[in-house]
Amino acid sequence: MVATRLIAVFGALCLALAASPTAAQVASPDPGFLHARGTEIVDGQGRPVILRGMGLGGWVLQEGYMLQLPELGQQHVIHARIAALIGEEKTEAFYAAWRANYVTKADIDAMGRWGFNSVRVPLHYDQLTLPADREPTPGADTWNEAGFQQIDDLIGWVKANNMVLILDLHAAPGGQGTDLAISDRDPSKPSLWNSAENRRKTVALWRKLAERYADEPAVGAYDIINEPNQDFEKPGGGHGCEETTNAPLRSLMMEITAAIREVDRRHLIVIEGNCWGNNYRGVLPIWDDNMALSFHKYWNTNDAASIADIVRLRDDNQVPIWLGESGENSNTWFRDAIRLVEDQNIGWAFWPLKKIGFNQPLEVVSNPGWAALVAWLTGKGPAPTPAEAEATLMRMAEHDIRFENTTAHPDVIDAMLRQPHSDETRPFADHRIGTGPTVIPAADYDLGRAGHAWSDTRNASYETPSQRIWWNTGRTYRNDGVDIAREADGSPYVTEFTSGEWLRYSVTAEAAGERTVTVSARSGTPARLSISLNGAAAVEVVVPVSTDWHDIASPALPFVAGTNTLILKVEHCDACTVRSLTVAAD
Repeated sequence: MVATRLIAVFGALCLALAASPTAAQVASPDPGFLHARGTEIVDGQGRPVILRGMGLGGWVLQEGYMLQLPELGQQHVIHARIAALIGEEKTEAFYAAWRANYVTKADIDAMGRWGFNSVRVPLHYDQLTLPADREPTPGADTWNEAGFQQIDDLIGWVKANNMVLILDLHAAPGGQGTDLAISDRDPSKPSLWNSAENRRKTVALWRKLAERYADEPAVGAYDIINEPNQDFEKPGGGHGCEETTNAPLRSLMMEITAAIREVDRRHLIVIEGNCWGNNYRGVLPIWDDNMALSFHKYWNTNDAASIADIVRLRDDNQVPIWLGESGENSNTWFRDAIRLVEDQNIGWAFWPLKKIGFNQPLEVVSNPGWAALVAWLTGKGPAPTPAEAEATLMRMAEHDIRFENTTAHPDVIDAMLRQPHSDETRPFADHRIGTGPTVIPAADYDLGRAGHAWSDTRNASYETPSQRIWWNTGRTYRNDGVDIAREADGSPYVTEFTSGEWLRYSVTAEAAGERTVTVSARSGTPARLSISLNGAAAVEVVVPVSTDWHDIASPALPFVAGTNTLILKVEHCDACTVRSLTVAAD
């Protein structure tokens, strides 16, 4: 997937998203093979399974936007730019370290703890076999055992967490479409579709994978070609969204299926339509009795109409469907999309687990040299010295991307796994009143959905990335609609806090008592905020017009022993900024 593309609904078969029952009603994957039963995916004991997972984008296949390099796009372009500065040998060392550290057992263990039950791993063919034009013997296949061993290691980590792994051929030999970054395609070379040898190698690769993992139930499915996006009937620069027959795509997927079934009769096979997985015109009917359809959904509305076509395909063809890829949006969008699909008994895999950015479970925090390197790589700054660049790259590959050095976003995880099934709010942090003043950072409002834990004028993006209006304009700390920025020392604060918006805080008092609440705020225009405690009438505080922070105290409020609920609301302000609330000591 690439975050700069458009996914829309085209006719009856360019699709979106759906919904399911509560978590208590569906099983986690069971030892034994996942398989299709009518319109359901079931485990080895025949129990329905709702797959809840993340894709490991950026691991063996980097897309430029994940590294703040959208201008460069494909991995091989990034590789070449780095090699031009530090040399090929050191560049290879960087990529080896990247593959060793980007996903480790700690990442998968965390997914298991959080409640995910599946992992979708994007595969790059060049980690498993040589490109066709580099084979010593034309028409033969050289296999890279180290690439297969990396999959073996991942399977072990997944099994240890009672999860399943979906193998996803994200970059097929030659590349499977005109959206170049998602498959690391080099447009100067033959694509998958205009090279018989690339297609032969793709089939051989899947036969090799199936042969190796035929007896491994922890491999949940084979997702055989990620996001085909190619015009066949009238070749050009399109992405296959107007295709009516998709004959080359159907033919190749049938050939891959036949090769897999020569050695493996048990694994579920997942197919994807054209137009980034969504155009199934001419692809159906299915040709195997253990098959599921994948569709991908980005940036569009989360309503029944958005998934009506794919649900119709499921029901008409009596085949399971799976939201194989989605994400890159706000917590509200995540929650609404997942609730939509799970209400239709459809599982999902969101994208990606980690990147440089704030709207996924794990955020890579880059070292200080990264910004300068990015500026040079994108033609916006001077070149660092080779030694500086190497140090920055190796710091990123050996330190920054490792699980223990990333920043976890509990709000994202909560939006994916709890909020689709509950409107309950929960504390984001332990705000506890004792014998001294209690400072509550304004950005540490409760976890929960819009309208329950917080309210903001904008809480998701329904536009394509080129048109995107960010829900959190500061793009930091949390992924709700609340706008958050940072002080020079990195401390987060709420900004662009406008009339009608509000935040909820759960506060625990060790004893009942009257206490004032002091708001640290600033505003460039006249502003009034209000504070309410435990549902009582709100009291107002006036924020002076100033560029400096001002501390404004409320009248004494009656806190009860135990849990209290504070609501901070903007009664009138064009764009206030709030740093904290301080509850006075007993």
